[in-house]
Parts: sequence; structure tokens; C-alpha cells
Amino acid sequence: MSAYRRGLRVGVTSLALAALLLSAACGGTTRDNSTDDAGAGNQASGTANPDAAIKAGLKIAFLPKALNNPYFTVSDNGGKDAVTEFKGEFKEVGPSEASASSQVSYINTLSQQGMDVIITSANDPNAICGALNQAKAAGAKIVTFDSDTKPECRQIFVNQVTAEGIAENQVKLISQQIGGEGEIAILSATANATNQNAWIALMKTELTKPEYSKIKLVTVAYGNDDDQKSFQETQGLLQSYPNLKGIISPTTVGVAAAARYLSGSQYKGKVKLTGLGTPNQMRQYVKDGTVDAFALWSPADLGYLAAYAGAALASGQITGAEGDTFKAGKLGEFTVGKDGVVILGPPTVFDKNNIDQFQF
Repeated sequence: MSAYRRGLRVGVTSLALAALLLSAACGGTTRDNSTDDAGAGNQASGTANPDAAIKAGLKIAFLPKALNNPYFTVSDNGGKDAVTEFKGEFKEVGPSEASASSQVSYINTLSQQGMDVIITSANDPNAICGALNQAKAAGAKIVTFDSDTKPECRQIFVNQVTAEGIAENQVKLISQQIGGEGEIAILSATANATNQNAWIALMKTELTKPEYSKIKLVTVAYGNDDDQKSFQETQGLLQSYPNLKGIISPTTVGVAAAARYLSGSQYKGKVKLTGLGTPNQMRQYVKDGTVDAFALWSPADLGYLAAYAGAALASGQITGAEGDTFKAGKLGEFTVGKDGVVILGPPTVFDKNNIDQFQF
């Protein structure tokens, strides 16, 4: 994975130039952000000192969308590795299903327990804001990763990659696999998922480009990040759209469930599937010819970076203001961009030629 991590650092440098998520140049000086408007953006305030040491014994909690999702098992374990490195206390809690308000009670409990940092992937951009703002008022630092809330509800959002980058990657992959023409569908997670909705909107925009003029998006289905529901939705798509040539599923649960259905059906090798999945989930489907290629970043690195971002906030290294810089252990230095966004790096495409090089 060392080459992959080197690629991430290069990717972060290039992505810093992207128009949507501009990052300021890295620096090591102390900045005073006390004049920031407390009611705007992610409410960064106070003075950042990137040379400050990470405080010992920080209590850091991870709250994923759901505990039974393999993706978050990997990402949260990455966070645990980081917390162990800087000698903090790690905790993971969460609901069994990814519904809009299912995380609220956990945030309230974590706040009452005096967590220094709460790191969460939001099931809904609005539903948990009240609880997060109360936790901030009680002294907790709030980091979102993978799926964001409204910016004013947290200090930092650790994004996998720009939303544009994901949309471009997914549309390009399906186009290559179906020969640039035909009907496609999208199998998403929940209808309220912030990241999914942003990616889908940008995929629709991407599909308006001349090179994709012969591709028609017929529908978006929702598997609710549930394996069986996603399996059934895949079956339903193929029954409802007999001319379907491809499916994009930008969710690790959905793409694995869709691959499982296709692999045992008459559509194997005929209806193409791509999306965002982990190599360990998708390996058998790549090797048996069900899936040509799919993409993802390292979820372990995403959790690892989120933990270091939370520690940097709690230790005063950053406030969440644009231009703040911090070091994230083995991943190197990162810069906070507009609206408190930190970008991990570009996705990697996995196929039969490289999938055995990755174990996550």
C-alpha cells in the first residue's frame, strides 16, 4: 500500500487546485482567526498553532452510518490506528441501520460522556445538526467524514475526493464498459445521503457531455445501504428495464449486493456493473467476470486522516479555517480548504490486473 499512499499525497497536492475545494498554500505560522464570522461556514474561531503538540489522552469517538457496514469497519479501524499512535482513547458506537435520525441519541450520549472529539459519517445532512451543535457547545470538536452535514454543524469535513472527481470516475468507467452507449441505472444508498446525492447530481451533469450523448440514465434506485434491499433493487432494475446495459452503484454495500445478484443470473457479463467497493468485497466478482472494474479510496486512510484532523482541532493545531495545516502521521501534511474541507485524495481503479495488490 506504500505506493498507493504516495499517490494519495500527490493527489492531495493536485486536488488542492480544484475550483470547488480550493486549499490555501501550506504554512507553519500561527494564524489568528478570531475575526471570522461566528455565524458563517463551519464557525472556525480562535488561534491555530500548527506547531502545537497533540494532547495526550484525547477521547475520540467514531460514529459511522451503521455498525454492520464493512466499509465503516475498515475506516473506523483506520481511525483506531491513528488514535493509538497519538496515545488517545478510541471508542466506536452507532446504529444498526442507516436511517436519517438514528445517530442522534448516540451523539447526545457521547456529549454527556465528555468526548473531546466526535467523528461521524452523517446519514442525513440536517437530522443530526441539532445534536452536533449541542455537543460543540459542550466542548466537543466535530469532524465529519465520508458524508457531510451542513458546514455550520461541524468544524472539519474529511472528504474522500472531490465530488466532481467521483462523478467523472464513475461515468467514465461505465461508459468504457458498455461501449459508450445504452441505458444505465444508478443503485444508491439512502435517499437522504449527502454524499450519494451530490455524486448522483454531478453524474447527471457529467452525462450531458458530448462524449456520453448515447448513454441514457433511466432511473435511480435506493438500496438503503442494506445488502438484501440492494440485492432486490438490482433484480427489480433488470426486470423493469430489459434493455439495461449497465449499473453504477456508488456505495460499497450496493455494489457488492448487485454483483452477487448478477453473478448468479443470466445477466452475468452482459449487464455491466461498476461503483465504489472494497477489493475484499469485490475480488471474487472481478475474477469470475461479473465486474470489469470499480473504484474506491482507502477507507482505512480516510478514518486515519479523520482521527488526526480531530486531534489537531482538539489540540489547537487547527481551528477549521481555510489555510490551516496539520500533519496526519504516515499520510503527511494536509491543508484545510474552503468550508473546512480536507481532501484525502483521488480514487484508485481496481480490476483483474491489480486487485490482488490490495487487502482491505
